[in-house]
Amino acid sequence: MARITESIDVNVPVSTAYNQWTQFESFPQFLSFVESVTQGDDETTLWKVSVAGVEHEFSAKITEQHPDERVAWNSITGDVNHAGVVTFHRLDDNTTRVTVQLDWEPEGFREKVGAAIGWDDHAVKKDLKKFKEFIESRGAETGAWRGDIS
Repeated sequence: MARITESIDVNVPVSTAYNQWTQFESFPQFLSFVESVTQGDDETTLWKVSVAGVEHEFSAKITEQHPDERVAWNSITGDVNHAGVVTFHRLDDNTTRVTVQLDWEPEGFREKVGAAIGWDDHAVKKDLKKFKEFIESRGAETGAWRGDIS
């Protein structure tokens, strides 16, 4: 299992960063490996991703979600063994540290080599920078879901 942990500080309040992260269908705008995310209900999402040129589709269940603190999920169907958590840490009134931890099982030669040489770490770091640019350039979230899942 590959594990990736990356953080970035974004210049928006914690509620703005968190609210944007709850808008899963906007992920393709800043996550390069995500082709689409469709939200089925409050706890279930359908993902289409491309990793090292290999397309995957899977459903994920949100296992924990607490406003302005964290969103955790794991795959429940499909060809990807994947789990993750994003945490939001208030640094001051207008700065938030966003930390992403992903655990995933690389499949096939290209994904295994990519994970071994750190391609996946680099991709997550790059995508966090894109999230920072996205949310800071807007100055506000595109929507919000403030429900709590335990």
